[in-house]
Amino acid sequence: MSNFAEFEDVWLAYNDESLAQGQFAVEAIDLSVAQGEFIAIVGPSGCGKSTFMKLATGLKMPSRGAIRIDGQPVTGPLKISGMAFQAPSLLPWRTTVDNVLLPLEIVEPYRSNFKAKRAEYEQRARRLLQKVGLAGYEDQFPWQLSGGMQQRASICRALIHEPKMLLLDEPFGALDAFTREELWCILRDLWTEQRFNVILVTHDLRESVFLADTVYVMSKRPGRFVVKKQIELPRPRDLEITYTSAFTDIVHELRGHIGAIRQAAGVAP
Repeated sequence: MSNFAEFEDVWLAYNDESLAQGQFAVEAIDLSVAQGEFIAIVGPSGCGKSTFMKLATGLKMPSRGAIRIDGQPVTGPLKISGMAFQAPSLLPWRTTVDNVLLPLEIVEPYRSNFKAKRAEYEQRARRLLQKVGLAGYEDQFPWQLSGGMQQRASICRALIHEPKMLLLDEPFGALDAFTREELWCILRDLWTEQRFNVILVTHDLRESVFLADTVYVMSKRPGRFVVKKQIELPRPRDLEITYTSAFTDIVHELRGHIGAIRQAAGVAP
């Protein structure tokens, strides 16, 4: 299987001054992500997880090293990625379906055809919203939706232009446990169907083990990957698996790694 993303000895300092002083936000990142692989990145707060996301989307350029995604060197912001964050950030004056359509108004080749193909694109957006359980809410405004519904719409918006890579930065962190688990299953089903690459940054170890093929643990800043854990649990996974000893053993193992990192940093466990 060919690799979709390659990070070769990637270091990032936020500015020239930090670089001159040898102060890096992330360092020595070597990573190969297979086509269609779902990876999760966990680690203590401030370790550089979100910085890694910026490198993966081309929003930041490495100070040293090289990044290749989908066979191309990364030289600027990528058009082949979709993103969703902890805050859904839907535009309050647009309906749910119009929020989902937003990337098609901005990203080529859709932008040039948007007026001509609007009906077709809108149908696509409505189908996607129905798939994530938002049938009947397509023409509501964000303020009429719960937090979990807004996050579902946000994931639809990230996927509407059929990106090859989905980047998720703490996407379910603000939701209650039941809503979060519902969204895990929705994301699992969308990924199983379309097999786009996913990079998920999360604090939730259960989430990382349930969803990912591979979990990476980042050290304290400067962030580097110190543990790579293949999740050998069979797919498709349903929520019942989260109650098995095989699942909880992996979660405890990862928690032990993060606990050791925090102790080394002098943070109370």
